[in-house]
Amino acid sequence: MKRRISLVGLLLAAGILLFGMLASRQIVRDTHSIVSASPTHHGKPNRLAGEKSPYLLQHAYNPVDWYPWGAEAFEKARREDKPIFLSIGYSTCHWCHVMERESFENPEIAKVMNDYFVCIKVDREERPDLDQIYMTATQAMTGSGGWPMSVWLNHKLQPFYTGTYFPPENRYGRPGFPEILKRIHEVWTENRDKINAQGASLQDALKQHAEAKGDGAAVPASVIAEAYSYFQKTFDATTGGFGGAPKFPRAVQFPFLFRHYAATGERHSLDMALFTMQHMARGGMYDQLGGGFARYSVDAEWRVPHFEKMLYDNAQLLSAYTEAWQITQEDFYRDVARDIVRYVARDMTAPGGAFFSAEDADSEGEEGTFYVWTEEETRALLGEDVAKVVMRRYDFHPGGNFEHGKNVLHAVVSMAETAKRTGKTVEQVSSILEAAKQKMFDVRCKRPRPHLDDKILTGWNGLMISGLAQAGRAFGEKEFTVRAEKAADFILKTMRDPKTGRLLRRYRDGEAKGEAFLDDYTFFTAGLLDLFAATQDPRWLGEAIRITDEQVSRLWDAKHGGFYFAGAEDESLLVRPKSDYEGAEPAGNSVAALNLLRLAQLTDKAEYRDRAEKTIRAFSGNLRQHAASMPLLLCALLDSRGKGRQIVIAGEDGRADTEAMWCEASRHYLPNTILLLADGGKRQAETAKLVSFLAAMKQVNGKATAYVCEDFACKAPTTELEAFRKSLGK
Repeated sequence: MKRRISLVGLLLAAGILLFGMLASRQIVRDTHSIVSASPTHHGKPNRLAGEKSPYLLQHAYNPVDWYPWGAEAFEKARREDKPIFLSIGYSTCHWCHVMERESFENPEIAKVMNDYFVCIKVDREERPDLDQIYMTATQAMTGSGGWPMSVWLNHKLQPFYTGTYFPPENRYGRPGFPEILKRIHEVWTENRDKINAQGASLQDALKQHAEAKGDGAAVPASVIAEAYSYFQKTFDATTGGFGGAPKFPRAVQFPFLFRHYAATGERHSLDMALFTMQHMARGGMYDQLGGGFARYSVDAEWRVPHFEKMLYDNAQLLSAYTEAWQITQEDFYRDVARDIVRYVARDMTAPGGAFFSAEDADSEGEEGTFYVWTEEETRALLGEDVAKVVMRRYDFHPGGNFEHGKNVLHAVVSMAETAKRTGKTVEQVSSILEAAKQKMFDVRCKRPRPHLDDKILTGWNGLMISGLAQAGRAFGEKEFTVRAEKAADFILKTMRDPKTGRLLRRYRDGEAKGEAFLDDYTFFTAGLLDLFAATQDPRWLGEAIRITDEQVSRLWDAKHGGFYFAGAEDESLLVRPKSDYEGAEPAGNSVAALNLLRLAQLTDKAEYRDRAEKTIRAFSGNLRQHAASMPLLLCALLDSRGKGRQIVIAGEDGRADTEAMWCEASRHYLPNTILLLADGGKRQAETAKLVSFLAAMKQVNGKATAYVCEDFACKAPTTELEAFRKSLGK
């Protein structure tokens, strides 16, 4: 029986050793904070000037002779007998820009790079496959990772030395970037055989690592309890979250905790999630004026964020706060969800209805300048009496709670305490704050804005489509659903290869490009399934099935089960990676398993359930050793072992009794459940072509009728709203 082997272990087994003269453990760099993304024009453009990626364009006027990833660069390296320097980052990466200013814009350092290396730039958000491969190598060789990622490759594109950020000169006993470049050149010239042997051994280790996910055995039920135990042990009972600073939202943990609560009744699972979400939304990581979450908090109290905002974070958190409201019916969670939607609609929506990728942290040359306030400017804007209330509520400090005497709005002082300390009633405080926040927001809008990364990614749009569709259905907000539909239409019309019809990864400036990756397929399919649940328009279900079939055709691993991250078309990939960790984003295989289980419930096709179960088993080794590393795959495991529920409301669309039953089902948290409308007309007939059991569902006595079924075995239908509510367990 195979067992999961760590990549570090594989490297040791392969005898891979770093060169002593080069060894310097790289510092983990958290690089989601940003400086201005506008390229600095120091001279003539390099080859990146013809690219669409915002990140590559930022480097288009460096004196470095940058190439995009591709055959031209590979051929040049072979022809001139030079190694490749590969730099991977993204447009909203603080340390990427630091290294650019310090090294890539330095003519002397650039000359060394051009003389000794063929230099390639990669946007990790456009090419997450390359990022996964070389990040795995970097973490194995150095013990850490981050961006910018700096990797040196031989002519077979095998890495032989890696790191992250390098300073421009020797610091703190660590070699500077020019020194590293010269040493690598010497070793390349004098000891090529060792470099190539190390690269080959590392590639073999990467291949073994990619295959060692599981043994195909059933996943033991104990992994659910082990994951829950992990969250219990790491939970911060003071301010929420799991672990210490810096604190990331890691939105994938919330669906697991909610499902675990629903499956076991373990209240602490729910309480940990809600407590964390309350503190996140009251902290500085949440934009108290404009809505939306920043990437993470640098401290344990969620006070000071790295101010950049990512689409994927806000999309997942929109879903999480919607589910929290469905469970609790507390306005707090619905208000946060609605604010996320307002933020995305205002600042992150493209003219065609799709969604942009990210907003920077920095403006005017400093991090957070767009968002922070001094006491003096707050008093000048609001007047002393109103400013006193604002500064008390949002925890202003005389010397600032951030940098340079500035304050991040951090709503840790309760409304009652604010009222008490300012001599006002809670109602007065609420009214004052509402007006003051609007005034502050209006003034803030006149400040220079952070850079917007305006590329459109299929996968990240899929996550936001899911969030909007879920929120639209739960809250009865049709505007949210319409926004989701517009984005889905954009992807379906624009993000397809005109020759093959296959899904594409990225759109920017009139160009759709790049074969879709697993995340694009699965995240977008999930969005389409949520859109179908919200609208009951069968075309969304039809597209979800079509895209899933394409995903299976391109990415299914027939030998080991599960899905490869990338297709087999790109011969430059050292391995075909399979992602097996869920951090900032879900793992594509986890979402694939959830999608397949939903499709199995809808269509009653055994092939979907079979692939879902094989996908779960494909990662059995990982789940046995690191249960909490894939929370969404654990959700799929719970669904696969539970009884799926089907709810059908038979009634005329738009009629009051039909709407009442539909809203009743929609406002509750009902995991592992599909909701369908049988309207008795053309839509029901079209949907029944895909969902065959829907054809027989009809009204009773001319009234809206609810059918509640488990594994397609239905209870007696009811036309009474209260009886329907009870059948849901509510």
